[in-house]
Amino acid sequence: MSASDKIKEKLKKYPQLNCQIDDNKISVEPTSPNGFTVWLIDNNPGFTVGFDGWHEEFDNEDEALNCFGFGLSDKCRLKVVKCGSKPYSWSVESRDGDEWNEDSKTGLIFVPFWRAKSIKYLSNPIIKTSEPVAEEGRS
Repeated sequence: MSASDKIKEKLKKYPQLNCQIDDNKISVEPTSPNGFTVWLIDNNPGFTVGFDGWHEEFDNEDEALNCFGFGLSDKCRLKVVKCGSKPYSWSVESRDGDEWNEDSKTGLIFVPFWRAKSIKYLSNPIIKTSEPVAEEGRS
């Protein structure tokens, strides 16, 4: 079973989600304006998982699937920094109790630094922490 097939199977529990499949890429669109797209590409070999502009490479399928699930959990949020209307930095943060900790960051090199900076936090709290997140989310 491919990584996309495994994701499709798990997402059957969440019929409200809009899942897009295109060749070797699967993505889940946000369910609100405060959410972000979660996607996975099967690079064969390896996988790329992304949350909007943030992305990370994985050699291990289970790690990639866990990261994908993490992006749909209430333990994850995405910090997006913009200059003007242009996003240029994406930081994945994980919740530990009441604290948010930065896990990983992706950014652009060239940004319109002269424009006003703004920060927005996005999340997809589909998978609740009361559910077994270790199996579907990031462990």
